[in-house]
Amino acid sequence: MLIYTNKTKANQMSPHGNPREFDLIVVGAGPAGLFCAASASGGGRKVLVLEKKRTPGRKLLISGSGRCNLTHDGEARDFLDHYGDHGRFLRPAILGFTNRDLIAFFENRGLSMTTLEGGKVFPVTQKARDVLGVLLSECEARNVEIACGKAATSIEKSGEEFLVACGIETYRSRTLVIATGGRSYPATGSAGDGYSFAEALGHSIAEVGPALAPILIRDYPFSDLAGISLPGARISIFRGKKVKEHHGDVLFTHDGLSGPGILDLSRDIRAGDLLRVSFAGARRKEEIEGWLLAKSQEEGGRNLRSVLAELEIPARLASKVLELLEIPQDLKCASMTRRMRIDLAEGLSGFPLIVDEVGGFDSAMVTRGGVALSEVGSKTMESKLVSGLYFVGEVLDVDGDSGGYNLQAAFSTGLLAAKSIRRRLAEIEEGR
Repeated sequence: MLIYTNKTKANQMSPHGNPREFDLIVVGAGPAGLFCAASASGGGRKVLVLEKKRTPGRKLLISGSGRCNLTHDGEARDFLDHYGDHGRFLRPAILGFTNRDLIAFFENRGLSMTTLEGGKVFPVTQKARDVLGVLLSECEARNVEIACGKAATSIEKSGEEFLVACGIETYRSRTLVIATGGRSYPATGSAGDGYSFAEALGHSIAEVGPALAPILIRDYPFSDLAGISLPGARISIFRGKKVKEHHGDVLFTHDGLSGPGILDLSRDIRAGDLLRVSFAGARRKEEIEGWLLAKSQEEGGRNLRSVLAELEIPARLASKVLELLEIPQDLKCASMTRRMRIDLAEGLSGFPLIVDEVGGFDSAMVTRGGVALSEVGSKTMESKLVSGLYFVGEVLDVDGDSGGYNLQAAFSTGLLAAKSIRRRLAEIEEGR
């Protein structure tokens, strides 16, 4: 395997020479691109991966805080519910190369997997570089060239071939895969280049924004509660009317909210939205109000804070809510007025918070939006507009929940494209 850098000139086209020709060029050396390249190679085919950074897999190396949450446990069909409104598009990819298949791929190459908290699957070493090492070894074994430090500056279709320019150098190929990722963690190389290439080739781009991102809250009242978490909280988004409701763990931060429940919902949250977060699990306002009334009648001498502990609300949070609602901290249950009871039930069942902004691309784990799915074949990942052009991974308008769903989609779409590319190249070879 050749890994080029900006200083390496051997075997590259001179400014006045002919473009080097390949059967397949993959733009982007992330997990989707590397897996697609390795899976499409063989039979003497010449495959080139172009990577703008000086080393491959930069974003993969920081995934899961460097531990690499590769996929999720459970049934593959259940995965489809974890990609917002776009799970149906991924059906052929996910069911064609499941989480079990992905685990087997790595274990067959000597990297065992382990299932940890919440069904998340990690390499047993819990080192992302071991996952990258397997992918690079696979590319090397299949004679895939990886050219690092080579940023594609333009892509165009010329007749039946693609011309990919990297500064003054040009490469030619009969098939092309755009695997450039989204815009999250741009320092790793995913700066949105793929969207520009797709648009230049005639494709539409669905609105791009941060996903799996923390939320910053306007006039945030819970700064001193940073680190407290609420398991299984109900979070509702309002934009004039209710937009979406979701259940998941919520974490208080110094300036807003995070945790899996917020991260998974962040694809649907916009600045200015009203969030209502339940501090009392799935309980609704009427249920809490009735419960408080019963406590007032049956245990009126008890301190209200001690009663709220029965709802499994963290003591500091309960105290803060009472403070914000101007309810005395040492109030006895029997002394609650009807107004206090209504306000407390409403605050605990859906405390109102205004979104100041969704965390930016530097903190977002993935990107929502991307290449419009209506213009890509779900059974091949091939463009419906440009024959021989494929899109895989995060550059597509697909983003998954936290827990390994995004990496699974990267591998599954990468393999689906590779299968189609192999068929296309075989047909070309037969027609010679």
